[in-house]
Amino acid sequence: MTSLRSMIAETTEMRRPLAILAAVALAGPATVVSAAENDGHTARSPIVRAVRAATRDYLDVNTATAAGYVSSGSCATGPNEGAMGVHYVNEAYLADGHIDVNQPEILVYEPRNGRLQLVAVEYFVLAEQWDAENQGPPAVGGQLFHYLGAPNRLRSPANYQLHVWAWKENPKGTFVDWNPEVSCAQYEGGDTQGHASVH
Repeated sequence: MTSLRSMIAETTEMRRPLAILAAVALAGPATVVSAAENDGHTARSPIVRAVRAATRDYLDVNTATAAGYVSSGSCATGPNEGAMGVHYVNEAYLADGHIDVNQPEILVYEPRNGRLQLVAVEYFVLAEQWDAENQGPPAVGGQLFHYLGAPNRLRSPANYQLHVWAWKENPKGTFVDWNPEVSCAQYEGGDTQGHASVH
């Protein structure tokens, strides 16, 4: 498989959004966690409730892949800030330049006990696309997106992104990129069929 960094280096058109997202992810039947198991503060958020309603079917990663989501082939982890997980990208949603709470561009899974567990979503849009049609930055339920300018160390185009930890609580905050409760320790490779390779 072509290295993600080289794919980004070759990306000069917006027709390669999966490659772009794979580099961003490096930066910056599943085991299901029910709303009742997920304590508190996130479950009461209107945005989280909307995300859960939109992604409940994707608790099973096989349903996500059938709907067009494709694994980035890596598990994004930070040396001091926990992890994000395995990003599954819907290239059609990523390329359309729009944000719809019911159609997240990325689903984020944590490898755990031989399965992939849905933990978050990420909304993502290239800044050039968004800014061409909108006066201000994107928002979901009043929550503004984070802006990543270019040039940057990931060599990705400028973009807006927002994680929503709807299926696993993030003690740092519902919209923070890294989650100290998420780990990539059990991930060993690019599965696409709902079974994470584990030690």
